[in-house]
Amino acid sequence: MIKFALPAGDLRGRVAELLNRAGLPIEGYGEGSRTYRLAARGRGDVTTRVFREKDIPVQVALGNYDLGVCSISWVKEMSVRFPRQPIVPLLDLGFGRSSLWAAGAQGHCDQLDDLSRLAAVRIASEYPNIAESFARSARLARYRVQSVWGAAEAYPPEDADCVIVPAAGEDLLREGRIQPLFKLFDSSAWLVANALALTKKDLSSVVAPLLSAGTATNGGDDLRLPGPLARCPSDPTAIRRDTVRLAIPDGHQQRHVAEALRAAGLTFNEYGDGETFRRPVSGIEGLDVKVIRPHDMPQLIATGEFDLAITGRDCLLEHRYAFPSSPATELLDLQRGQYNLSAVVSEDLPANTLDEALTLWRAEGKAILRVAAEFPVTADHYARSRHFWRYQVIPIAGASEGFVPEDADLLIEGTETGKTLMENNLKAIDLLYRSTTCVIGHRDHELNGRRRRVVDDLINALEESARAAGPV
Repeated sequence: MIKFALPAGDLRGRVAELLNRAGLPIEGYGEGSRTYRLAARGRGDVTTRVFREKDIPVQVALGNYDLGVCSISWVKEMSVRFPRQPIVPLLDLGFGRSSLWAAGAQGHCDQLDDLSRLAAVRIASEYPNIAESFARSARLARYRVQSVWGAAEAYPPEDADCVIVPAAGEDLLREGRIQPLFKLFDSSAWLVANALALTKKDLSSVVAPLLSAGTATNGGDDLRLPGPLARCPSDPTAIRRDTVRLAIPDGHQQRHVAEALRAAGLTFNEYGDGETFRRPVSGIEGLDVKVIRPHDMPQLIATGEFDLAITGRDCLLEHRYAFPSSPATELLDLQRGQYNLSAVVSEDLPANTLDEALTLWRAEGKAILRVAAEFPVTADHYARSRHFWRYQVIPIAGASEGFVPEDADLLIEGTETGKTLMENNLKAIDLLYRSTTCVIGHRDHELNGRRRRVVDDLINALEESARAAGPV
């Protein structure tokens, strides 16, 4: 059996066209089927699974899948840190083209050498391993890499001096108010393979048609890194703020937060249920607002970049499990966006509780329990607190319901109604906690004057909104 990992997201349509040309049509894939495991029409020897793109190199390297299609940028992100992983790029497919850039805030860092003038360089990226290599190669004296879940381009200038981001061209970066500083490499969609599978299996029935149907060019060049930057005198003067900075979320939490703000009598221009604007106007003197991913908020509160943030309790606990002494703390439960974070297994597993499942797996002689989770630190904390023997936490970026049982024994998953679990033949056997949307802040910050008044007024208004939402 040949196991083939396919990408969800932007590459999906082009990959489906390529598979059709190669005579390997996948039922429902091009149409956007929400089923994660899809059949290859007329090919009983091929099984496919749809993943978030950044998860595919990990799955192929682990040997869970023989072949995969993903952007070569995610392969490089993994290989920079783990260069001996058994993954082989086979073919540049000729689409999904972009470049990975180091970029700075316009007017703040317009040239690469400007980074050396900063006392400490803040770098934000979805590619933290590449960002670390960039900083070390440039010999930055002091730097901090902020690993983000997305929207890194929104961080400069307030929350980052430099970002490592993909873009199809320099003009697109400038349109986003960031200045291209250095191109790290050109990227595109690639066919990749597990090195052991290439030696142990005959993959030619899939690889050969793709080679003939592809439109490969010479993309996906090697990672280029800057040389040491000239050392310049830095200005250590800290910038003092006289405003309160509030982070609010994009994505699935945006609707709940917009409702909470409206119930509190607060209207932020260009923030609602539609398109995301990264810097909405608060209409409140002394309050600056920025829209970022909720997962990134606790760390930005802890480092003092923001005074307040509205995020999920799940994001806060993931951060606190990683950094138990963090000053990021919950200030107010908004009692919206509620869901259960649960331990989930296959419906076919003859167990209804975690203890029953552990007993069954011990009896089967399972040496290592595979735990998949979008919150890997929470998963690790859960496994230790429940006394798993040996276990492996598999960090994932999404499309999680398809991991169990083939690619994981246990899934840490959020559920509101349980409908999605039923549709994917899954069931919850243990509850970790119930998550809601909450306001978080820095435990040790002492605010005074106007900043204190703005924070107090905002919290009081949101408390009224929480009371209107009712108890959890």
